Amino acid sequence: MSGPDPETLQIYNTRAADYAAQNTDHLRKDPRLAAFISACRENGHVLDLGCGPGTSSAVMASAGLRPLAMDPSEKMLALAKDHAGVETRQGSFDDISGTDLFDGVWANFSLLHAPRLEFPRHLRAIRQALRSGGPFYIALKLGKGEARDAIGRLYTYYEEDELTDLLRAAGFAPTNSTTGESTGLDGSVARWISVACHG
Repeated sequence: MSGPDPETLQIYNTRAADYAAQNTDHLRKDPRLAAFISACRENGHVLDLGCGPGTSSAVMASAGLRPLAMDPSEKMLALAKDHAGVETRQGSFDDISGTDLFDGVWANFSLLHAPRLEFPRHLRAIRQALRSGGPFYIALKLGKGEARDAIGRLYTYYEEDELTDLLRAAGFAPTNSTTGESTGLDGSVARWISVACHG
């Protein structure tokens, strides 16, 4: 267990307000998030893994879900705590444990910061914590290898086939995927993939 990359974590603590300002509007209108909410049972307990400023959790709460917003960044969690109906917990991917805890897990551009060697273990922990049939949504940046971006965040990149194989090996059933590109906090445009699964 290595825990969060210190440099990446420091950047998120330093730039939390900037990140929130850049991502809030489009997350509130994200069709992927709407589909995730629809796939969860009414009043379901869901995990927003790597929640950042808690925007997705706020949308989930307003739709009647009970989100747990989890992130290693204390500055991000301070923003997430401002949203009504959102429970927060400081923690990293290594802190996922337990069985049948959640009716859905939303991991939107968070697990791309996990080291490649530890990624399968994290997926298995999420699958164990997800109740049978519950939705799991994951988004990562497309590519190969590991690298730091222009502001120093460490990323692990995956190609679509590799990600699908890893999800299936962890016990998930991928149902559909979406690809696109967008501008990140560092100002660069990156290709990404989001995969919807069921446990």
